[in-house]
This record gives sequence, structure tokens and C-alpha cells, in this order.
Amino acid sequence: METKTMNIKIEKAKTSKIDKVDFDNLAFGNVFTDHMLVCDYKNGSWNVPKIIPYQPISLDPSAKIFHYGQSIFEGMKAYKDENNDIWLFRPLDNCKRLNISAKRMAIPEIPEDYFMEGLTALLKLEKDWIPQTPGSSLYIRPFIFASGTGFHASPADEYKFIIAFAPSGAYFSGKVKVLIEEKYSRSANGGVGYAKAGGNYAGQFYPTQLALEKGYNQVIWTDDNTHEFIEEAGAMNIFVRINDTLVTAPTSDRILDGITRKSILKIAKDEGIAVEERKITVSEIVEAAKNGSLKEMFGAGTAAVISPISAFGFRDVDYDLPEIGDNYASLLKKRITDIQYNRAEDKFGWRVKV
Repeated sequence: METKTMNIKIEKAKTSKIDKVDFDNLAFGNVFTDHMLVCDYKNGSWNVPKIIPYQPISLDPSAKIFHYGQSIFEGMKAYKDENNDIWLFRPLDNCKRLNISAKRMAIPEIPEDYFMEGLTALLKLEKDWIPQTPGSSLYIRPFIFASGTGFHASPADEYKFIIAFAPSGAYFSGKVKVLIEEKYSRSANGGVGYAKAGGNYAGQFYPTQLALEKGYNQVIWTDDNTHEFIEEAGAMNIFVRINDTLVTAPTSDRILDGITRKSILKIAKDEGIAVEERKITVSEIVEAAKNGSLKEMFGAGTAAVISPISAFGFRDVDYDLPEIGDNYASLLKKRITDIQYNRAEDKFGWRVKV
């Protein structure tokens, strides 16, 4: 990856934690690397990023993140191939989406070169932390939050941009049983559902906990107005296969423009799979499950890539999905991960070498 030269100051950790990590048994997002990138917004501009040892953050009790929730984030991964080369997958899309979220949350946008050069410098420093166990990767969490102080209900005047790494195993193992939600909503028209704002996820936790208590793993969100249309699966975009057609809801104010989602649509069309981006009613899904035309459902996102759904619940009835050999979920996941790990040709130009 070619970048302009930026004077990023690097303060190295005195000792490394890497020897204490079992890279063959990694959970998701619980182990953190030795360093992180920090960039402060003060006096109307972003300072040059710096890399420091991974450490706690000290904030004033009146920091506006605590009171008004100005917080956004992204999710990315870095991969190592069998030659120890490091790869990113569509990183500029993450940068662009972070700034779309920033604009919606009245947060100053981060310059693209700060994002890319800071990320590259941190990856080169932490290259030994990228796991090579099958299914593992280095999870990358860029985020921005309001560090400026004051109790007045207004945007902050200071912010922090941080990138932290977590070597991780698979996000989900096995298939997922989901509950179609009819009371609670993830987002609404005119709201912030399309932004990766921290509060979007906080608002999901309670309804998801209720679903867990009923024996489900996740919630399928429906539209806020009528609850007639399925929209997302937990924190993932959702895909439905009816007969041999792959269907997903169109993006909107309420639905995140997922990078994995966009990649699946492109690869599916390349495979000759019929694809439709349209509204999907709950009644259509239930009827398809009853008549046998519902072949697959799966969630799609950076963390899990593709997470197959084995069953869904609606109004106290569970509907099991069939297990089929020629499933789209496995095919599409293999196509994406083969590109990400540099195991196959990247005809779309998504893979970026560090």
C-alpha cells in the first residue's frame, strides 16, 4: 500500500504480551495487541496521529461521550497469507463509512490519509500479532468519541480517534436461531440506523437479552412502523434464499450499508445467482418456510462474514430451515475469505497489500 510520508510518532511498549497469547484458542475481541493509534481533535483540527502502548484512557467526568453519546466505530480485519504478507479488505470503504457516520453524529470527519497511514503504520508494528490459525484474523476497531467537556447539550469541541487491534477467532460457531422482533425497533426513518453509532448497539442489547432468555441466539429486526418487513439480523445484514433467488433488504436510513453485504451481492452476481434487493415481508418468509421454498437465511458482517441461520421464531412458532449441500452461504463465504486471505484471484480490486 503506497501512502504519503507522515510523521507518526511511535512510542514502543517496554515489554510485549504476545508470548502469553494462545493463538490457537482465540475468542473474539478479548485479547489486545501491544500498541494503539491515537489522534486528537483540538482547536478545530485533527492533530497528527501517534502510536503508543495500549493503555486505559483518562477522561473528565463531564466528557460529552458520557452524556450525549457522540461515538462511532468501524469493524475491519487484517489477514496474513502463507507467505506472511499482510492484507486488508476494502479499507477505504471503512474509512468512507466512518466519515458518513461522523457527519450524521456531528463529529469532525477524519482525513483519509490519517486513517490509512495510521492504520498501515500500526499494522507494520503489530505484524506478529496477526494470527494464521484457520478462521482467525486480526480484528481492527477504529473509533471516534467526544472527549470535550461540558454539560451543555451540544456537540463537543474535542474528540479522540483511536485504532485498536484484537487477534480473534471466529465470531460465531455453528448455526444461529433467531427471533423475529415485533415490539422493539433497531432504528427509524430519519434516524441514525445507517451510521455505526455506539448507541445503535446499546439499544439492541435489551431486546436481544429477552430473545436469549427464550432460547434464541439473535433477533431479526423489523421496520419501526408496521413490523411487517425484515431488515437486519442482530448487528448484521440479512439475506434470504427463496428457491434459487437471493434476496436482501435495500439500504436506507434504518439499515447499515454493510461492506460484507455489498461484497456478497457482487460475488453472487458473478456466480450467476439471481439477486434481488427489495423489501421482504415477514409473511413472505413464514409462507416460504411453510411451503418449502425457503432454502436459506444468513447474516452477513465483518465479524462473522456469513452466519447461517438454522431456524427462526415468529409468534410462538419455530420454523426450521433445511440443511442443503449446495448452499449459497458456504459458497459465498469461501469466495470472500479466499480473496481476503490471498488464496484466490481478486477480480474486484478489493484486496489491499500492506
